[in-house]
Amino acid sequence: MTSIGLGIVGAGSIGNVHAETATRNGVRVTAAWDIHFDRAQGLTSIHGGVPARSLDDLLAMPEVDAVAIAVPNAAHAECAIRAFERGKHVLLEKPMAMSVPECDAILAAASAARRTLQLGFICRGTPTAQLAKQLVDAGRLGAVYHAKCSLYRRRGIPGLGGWFTTRASSGGGALIDLGVHALDLVRYLTGKPRMLRVSGACYSTFGAPIDSYRFVDMWAGPPRPHGIFDVEDQSTALIRCANGMTIELNVTWAVNQPEGGLRDGIFLFGREGGASFQIFGSALTLATEENGRLVDVHPLLPNVDALRKGWDAQYVQFSNAVKHGVAPHATGHDGRAIQALIEAIYRSSAEQREVEVADVGDSGR
Repeated sequence: MTSIGLGIVGAGSIGNVHAETATRNGVRVTAAWDIHFDRAQGLTSIHGGVPARSLDDLLAMPEVDAVAIAVPNAAHAECAIRAFERGKHVLLEKPMAMSVPECDAILAAASAARRTLQLGFICRGTPTAQLAKQLVDAGRLGAVYHAKCSLYRRRGIPGLGGWFTTRASSGGGALIDLGVHALDLVRYLTGKPRMLRVSGACYSTFGAPIDSYRFVDMWAGPPRPHGIFDVEDQSTALIRCANGMTIELNVTWAVNQPEGGLRDGIFLFGREGGASFQIFGSALTLATEENGRLVDVHPLLPNVDALRKGWDAQYVQFSNAVKHGVAPHATGHDGRAIQALIEAIYRSSAEQREVEVADVGDSGR
């Protein structure tokens, strides 16, 4: 296979980012499908390929070797399973699915088809994340005993009243939208520890009534005054791992705090050193000891667009997995582990107690 032919499933804003990134990295966009046919037409008019009238039509095209699935969360499992049944490789947007059983069904379909399944955890490929991984693996931090991951938006509920804020379509709010990225990145950086128990809380404060919500920015469309808002706009959790490590998570779509007053980023606490960085930032600080003194080290990082770099890294990895049969960077088992953790946080919040993370046996794969 000299060049992968990619079908885009879901031609909204993220589908177009997939198409742009694929083209930039030598992957041909050969088709696109969306429930709104005009969106598929618009994507292919820019990035090439043909618009498909149905998902079945796209999957029947022999020139489509793989698909990038960028539809609402509730359709992830169905689209991925149907793609595997037609022999396609799959790059699946996060979150993997709406539940652990759906994740298991996707994994079974991928195994039966003997095709690649890669999850869209783009944060792993940013320069700061890659440097942090190198430092951890080289032992510069020693054993990491605690990690804090935070992603704050002052007022950034996406598409308020649309599918993002409708639990039946999204599975949740800020936690399943932003939290999956932060949790996957910490798990990746720290060697995929087995996550045992979690105490979490979710808050739904700002999205209702919709017509009175004041926002800084909003993507996925303007507010829909008669839409649905039945998800959380903030989540916090403390996670206990089998190796003794703990993880603190804080994510918000909306919060009353001054801009910049709360620091976004990943903070790793180790016996020999600590690291802090913004996922899509341009700097990382290593707090450590050198020659008997406490020092802050600021390694040089390339002057690049970090978000674009994360997307590019994802497509390089996916291409290698499809063309050369190497293991994908972010596997289906990684997606399943994060799904199990997300579900535990929601369950802990609902029951107002610490709960066990279900089905932790696959979390270390």
